[in-house]
Amino acid sequence: MNVLALIKSRRSIRKYKKQIPSDRIIHSVLEAGRWAPSGLNNQPWRFFVVKDNAAKNKLASFTKYSRVIKEAPLIIVICLNLKDSYHREKDLMAIGAYIQNMLLQAHASGLGACWLGEILNKKEEVAHGLCLPKGFELVAVVSLGYPDEFIKAGKRRPLKGSIIPEKS
Repeated sequence: MNVLALIKSRRSIRKYKKQIPSDRIIHSVLEAGRWAPSGLNNQPWRFFVVKDNAAKNKLASFTKYSRVIKEAPLIIVICLNLKDSYHREKDLMAIGAYIQNMLLQAHASGLGACWLGEILNKKEEVAHGLCLPKGFELVAVVSLGYPDEFIKAGKRRPLKGSIIPEKS
């Protein structure tokens, strides 16, 4: 599949089969993220993988999308490493690229994933509840597993509608 076809066919998956992806596939998803661009190549992202049900249940208690977290075979918690950060906005964009790389690799590997952002409404509580080390800021949570739902083709505005007209 070419890259554009992969991008167009990826969907946010919120229902998963119970099967846990192999360590090899999980590694490939994390490796894809690692190759995202970042300003000064600072690679400001840090992550940890959550498979333990008790930890997932604790994490789920901080979001209205708790079912997605509880039922996903694994969760990737992504943080900004403040020590490696040199420009917050640029670093957050780099982490967005990191996550997009992971989502695309997951899709290419036959997995489904969902970038969960609503949990950021309680990021301080999550940091405390998960005992995040000082200097790490929660940026996103990604659920991951084999899809147990089919989501039809997405829709986007026409490209022309996104172009800002030039002033003469």
